Amino acid sequence: MAKSTSSTIGFEKQIWDAACILRGNMDASEYKSVVLGLIFLKYISDSFEARYEKLLAEEGIEAAEERDEYTAENIFFVPEDARWSKIAAAAHTPEIGEKIDAAMRSIEKENKRLKDVLPKNFARPELDKRRLGEVVDLFTNIQMIEHGESKDILGRTYEYCLAKFAEQEGKNAGEFYTPSCVVRTLVEVLQPFNGRVYDPCCGSGGMFVQSGKFIENHGGNINNISVYGQDSNPTTWKMAQMNLAIRGIEADLGKFNADTFFNDCHPQLKADFIMANPPFNLSGWGQDKLLNDVRWKYGTPPAGNANFAWLQHMIWHLAPNGRLGMVLANGSLSSQSSGEGEIRKNIIEDDLVDCIIAMPSQLFYTTQIPVSLWFLNRNKKQKGKTLFIDARKMGTMVTRKLRELTDEDIQRLADTYNAFVAGTLEDTKGFCAVVTTQDIAKQDYILTPGRYVGIEEQEDDGEPFEEKMERLTSELSELFAKSHQLEAQIKKQLEVLGYGIN
Repeated sequence: MAKSTSSTIGFEKQIWDAACILRGNMDASEYKSVVLGLIFLKYISDSFEARYEKLLAEEGIEAAEERDEYTAENIFFVPEDARWSKIAAAAHTPEIGEKIDAAMRSIEKENKRLKDVLPKNFARPELDKRRLGEVVDLFTNIQMIEHGESKDILGRTYEYCLAKFAEQEGKNAGEFYTPSCVVRTLVEVLQPFNGRVYDPCCGSGGMFVQSGKFIENHGGNINNISVYGQDSNPTTWKMAQMNLAIRGIEADLGKFNADTFFNDCHPQLKADFIMANPPFNLSGWGQDKLLNDVRWKYGTPPAGNANFAWLQHMIWHLAPNGRLGMVLANGSLSSQSSGEGEIRKNIIEDDLVDCIIAMPSQLFYTTQIPVSLWFLNRNKKQKGKTLFIDARKMGTMVTRKLRELTDEDIQRLADTYNAFVAGTLEDTKGFCAVVTTQDIAKQDYILTPGRYVGIEEQEDDGEPFEEKMERLTSELSELFAKSHQLEAQIKKQLEVLGYGIN
């Protein structure tokens, strides 16, 4: 597919920088809906206009204004008063905020899927209307649809802005954003080509977006998967609806935001693929009201930590050949407290644990807690065996505080897993090991990869042992001499101050 002229590397940043002028005194959490809402509004307007012009040319004005002509193509119908041309014309009027809010309401009214989803906070006094008009101009002067079809530009921009908001919001960002490289690792290992894909805490929908990209990159059809999810945060749930709509992904995220443990939106679902990044070490999740829940097949999760509640909820929703990949805090690999060790043991003995990957630190904006990826499989190719990968040394620092896995890193992890499934993988000290369930049992069912992969072998530098020892002892002697000199200087300075040391 050819690239649009506005689809340059700096395009997303251009949108972000320009839109940031709008922020003023608003918190990032409030401002988020303004920026993402504008991106979404421009997207559906461009999609509609492309279809409108085609219908007008081929079938006339009557067909071009027929709502069903758009819904049949999975395009949102945009009423005349909500079309971007009307918004652009009002860009430099004091009423621009009211105009955008009215457009959002009008679009929701015409498209049931968007009911109560779109932001309607553009008329608020805190939003500088002059600057809002300037950002509308910026959007007006770019073409976001190529040949009536391309969603790549806006999708990338939406994703870029999500990442930037996650960076700004810090800890609270965990509710809506999982780093792209973490999601891509889950997707590349699971390879969700066909079937039902589920995320019980879907945030802004990143797992589904990356699944769509994976399918596209491998020449598949996005329509071969059915997408199911839910989220308890109302703002995040709306963001996911918009994110998936931009990507052209049909999804069932429930009729409203809901708590997964208490209001499962898909109680009968048996998914082929489950991918999730649940809240780390969530306490006070309502265990006392769910003590006899059917999902706790392997043991009742403790009240103070929902890690094994999330894991068992997902296992419950797995189809007979289903596979899941999820992010969990490292404590879940080894904890023996509050019955967690017994739950983990039971899951391992049921031969569900396919692969554990220890991830590098500093991957998340939201936390420094070290995490691992768990991959479970109801029908493992390698029965009675589990692959352990220690990826803690992988990744590249992209800022002083943030690390990312490179494309090569992700591919290496996926290739290692695929070789394990094929039965051709050889253990690599310090990186990967295939371990039997019996050997895991000898380690008290602890799943920390470092216990199994060992220490990376050091290459022989070729220096003879005697020569190396002579060199090292000489260097050590010099260091001792310097140490004595420094010690003498410190004593002398202290004596000058009247604090002698014997």
